[in-house]
Amino acid sequence: MKSQDIRKAYLNFFESKGHLIVPSAPIVLKDDPTLMFNNSGMAQFKEYFLGNGTPKSKRIADTQKCLRVSGKHNDLEDVGFDTYHHTMFEMLGNWSFGDYFKKEALDWAWEFLTEVLKLDKDRLYVSVFEGNPAENVPFDQEAWDIWKQYVPEDRIILGNKKDNFWEMGDQGPCGPCSEIHIDLRTDAERAAVSGRSLVNADHPQVVEIWNNVFMEFNRKADGSLEKLPAQHVDTGMGFERLCMAMQGVTSNYDTDVFTPLIEKVEQITGLKYTSNEVKNIAEEQNKTNIAIRVIVDHVRAVAFAIADGQLPSNTGAGYVIRRILRRAIRYGFTFLNTKEPFINKLVEVLANQMGEFFPEIKSQQQLVTNVIREEEASFLRTLDQGLQLLENVIAETKGNEVPGAKAFELYDTFGFPKDLTALILKEKGMSFNESEFDASMQEQKNRSRAASEVSTEDWSVLIPGNVETFVGYDQTENEVKITRIRKVDSKKDGILYQIVLDNTPFYPEGGGQVGDKGTLVSANETIDIIDTKKENNLILHFAKQLPENVNASFVAKVNTDLRTSTSKNHSATHLMHLALRNILGTHVEQKGSLVNPNYLRFDFSHFSKVTEEEIKQVEDSVNAQIEAQLQLVEHRNIPIQQAMAQGAMALFGEKYGDTVRMIEFGDSKELCGGIHVKNTADIWHFKIISEGAVAAGIRRIEAITGEAVKAFFTQQETVLEAIKETLKNPQDAIKAVVSLQEDNSKLKKQIEQLLKEKAKGLKGELAAQIQEVNGVKFLATQVDLNPEGAKDLAYELGTLGTNLFLVLATAEDDKPMLTCYISKELVAEKNLNAGTVVRELGKFIQGGGGGQPHFATAGGKNVAGINEALTKAIDFVK
Repeated sequence: MKSQDIRKAYLNFFESKGHLIVPSAPIVLKDDPTLMFNNSGMAQFKEYFLGNGTPKSKRIADTQKCLRVSGKHNDLEDVGFDTYHHTMFEMLGNWSFGDYFKKEALDWAWEFLTEVLKLDKDRLYVSVFEGNPAENVPFDQEAWDIWKQYVPEDRIILGNKKDNFWEMGDQGPCGPCSEIHIDLRTDAERAAVSGRSLVNADHPQVVEIWNNVFMEFNRKADGSLEKLPAQHVDTGMGFERLCMAMQGVTSNYDTDVFTPLIEKVEQITGLKYTSNEVKNIAEEQNKTNIAIRVIVDHVRAVAFAIADGQLPSNTGAGYVIRRILRRAIRYGFTFLNTKEPFINKLVEVLANQMGEFFPEIKSQQQLVTNVIREEEASFLRTLDQGLQLLENVIAETKGNEVPGAKAFELYDTFGFPKDLTALILKEKGMSFNESEFDASMQEQKNRSRAASEVSTEDWSVLIPGNVETFVGYDQTENEVKITRIRKVDSKKDGILYQIVLDNTPFYPEGGGQVGDKGTLVSANETIDIIDTKKENNLILHFAKQLPENVNASFVAKVNTDLRTSTSKNHSATHLMHLALRNILGTHVEQKGSLVNPNYLRFDFSHFSKVTEEEIKQVEDSVNAQIEAQLQLVEHRNIPIQQAMAQGAMALFGEKYGDTVRMIEFGDSKELCGGIHVKNTADIWHFKIISEGAVAAGIRRIEAITGEAVKAFFTQQETVLEAIKETLKNPQDAIKAVVSLQEDNSKLKKQIEQLLKEKAKGLKGELAAQIQEVNGVKFLATQVDLNPEGAKDLAYELGTLGTNLFLVLATAEDDKPMLTCYISKELVAEKNLNAGTVVRELGKFIQGGGGGQPHFATAGGKNVAGINEALTKAIDFVK
């Protein structure tokens, strides 16, 4: 049975059981500050389990793209070494929100596996929660009794809290679970050793395929449990493992989920992957297998993350994606001998394979390919640089052990992998101090953890029920009551309080727009609201202190100055998006945005630099829409299909409901939840202040509106006046500047000519100073030239013979520079390298540099170190 058919069979089965089939949420979470990525099927439904929202159906099923690489659920380092861990995986899930419970969930699980898929019942084991008297949670007798109808008691296993009690996190909904495991070993292996003893023992062929979680409790901040008001079912089945079971193989990578990608890697590298069915694989082949598994797994995670809007970067979720991709590149570099970008070529295979069910990978294929190719090229350059740096570390090391701190510096600063360092050192009969490396790594983790450590208390509910609403589209000031509060303590921000209001005018951060600030005012006090965010469908108002009387009535007042400036920038973003599509082409799609009171930032797909002429066209188009005084047309609860039929722009990577809000200014129509001006005339004026690349195929524009434009023009006017004054107030300032540039150019040419003549004059003088050391013509001296003149002089002196070793020092404008020239014959005969020379001597001038083996330069900061550098130069030829 093909993987596509297995997926369809699952969804069709649960649709027949009254479940609403919903699409996968994006793999990258943008509206949940507690998670970077969707790491389980239930993540998109958290608000329903917490009672903060109402699902569109009490029964839902889907297949969810998941990513597990950080935090509690971290499978990254296992990936490739075994046959069943993945970074990205699909989770087939069915949910009940206060509807059916254990009986239906377990009955249907058994029915689907044994009657629809016809898996061998004798290979299935089930587990139930053994209970935890310390927390007053009893043995799950109900699940036991249900399973007894289907399987013998010797295949029902009691599981402890670690294996059979599922928790969303340290706090929140949780409950006992019942897992289904399958034994895929041969009949002979099963006869020799019972599968029961291998359940939850990390055996590669005795694996969990389905987990049925029964949400009955809420874990409080103090660790205690309380009963939820309603009982829910949350199930998750590993799609890749199910495919393994259905296709009669013993590795996820031998299923058709991965084989097309593996075949492409084989084609590119000329190497072969060995199926898991082959036993006694040679060590070299096993390394090849691991590398191929790493690459085909990781390209899925990276490609889907980019398609959902997360670009590789140096922070946050972007750093995680970059790290996954670099791990894949490194395995290819080391074990598949791939020195050129190639992983990007797998994206086409992935798009063809999964595009039917996940259309985003097909529509974003070109962008994903370009971004991965650029990342590969960049990291391969880093690896080359790291190899050179490692050579320097080896040269400086006395003995056979490199300090662990040095190896960690290569890893942490330059991204050079720890195991690659170990591999290269081993080839040279060396190693590094692993305990020192691990200590440095732990110190960094501790610093990072301390910086992001947050403790959150339980909610104190003042007004029960879901009474919270948002009124900020119509009001910026409103009478409110506090419905719940909680204290949050973080190393980064200190102690803050999160306040929820019954009907708030404060807009929570979202859609690129920053959260509102303002005040809560009562008869006796004023509380500053410093930020507003949304979490699990609750709008959270952040304050540094709580009101003395939290039960009082308040007036919530949004800071309208900030709100107005932000709304101008947000509306201008929509107008600019339309202009970019009209001027550059309809391939332009928003890939990220930031809208705050000071400026707007807009990332979009485009494969070349936006020219000055195009920038002016975009500015003119937006300003024309501003001058046209286009009225805001707002559709608050329009069915999404109707909005799309009317031409609304939807953004990839965003999660939309059945009804949406559409913002319309003339021809600009976008799905958007943000705050906007009532008329484009309110924006006053639009000005682009920068344009540049963010990643391959992604450009970024920053722009300003309103008061910021006025301030910009005033500042430009001030600069112009200062220039005119410097130029003695000419009638035509531009003509005066051009004349100055022409004069400057002429003088530069004259100086260059004079320096060349000076260098030629010095040639004879310095030739007389050359001494012979060990058969090498040697000279190290300081000259009164600029660096360019020193280069010319070095090459002039190089014509004097075939065995010259030359170091020239310059100190123009108190900036020391060392120039090293070595005859190419000497480079070959005596293994000398100018790059190594300047790196070593550069330390004396507090700098560094590099270049070619026969010519290299190093700049520095310490002029006083020149003499010592020149004195030490002779050591290289002694």
